[in-house]
Amino acid sequence: MNRISPDAVSRIKSYGNPDDRMLEILDILKEVDVIPDIGSLYTFVYSPKTPEIEYDQYPLVAVSDIFRWGFRGYNFHWKSPHNYTWLELVGNLHKVNKEELNTLLALNYQKFRINT
Repeated sequence: MNRISPDAVSRIKSYGNPDDRMLEILDILKEVDVIPDIGSLYTFVYSPKTPEIEYDQYPLVAVSDIFRWGFRGYNFHWKSPHNYTWLELVGNLHKVNKEELNTLLALNYQKFRINT
């Protein structure tokens, strides 16, 4: 079931920046996990500690591997796999239903940054 209604999509698309879009998305996707499940989809806030790396602050990922240090997942914004460490997650992982994936991709809420 897609929890992101057409009205919500219109509202989110009207926001001019990814920060406001992500806040609205997180408000809708209330189902959260602390530890992801392999094969599941999640979006979350990420803040890496490594300086001078480019990163997606609001990843949308399909989790492929779980490790003691974190997890690996295919980032749909980057269109490639990336590693995420537990200590660099800001808050919880927000579970995404498969029916919501295309809706989220159309919302363009990714935020690529260089860590300074």
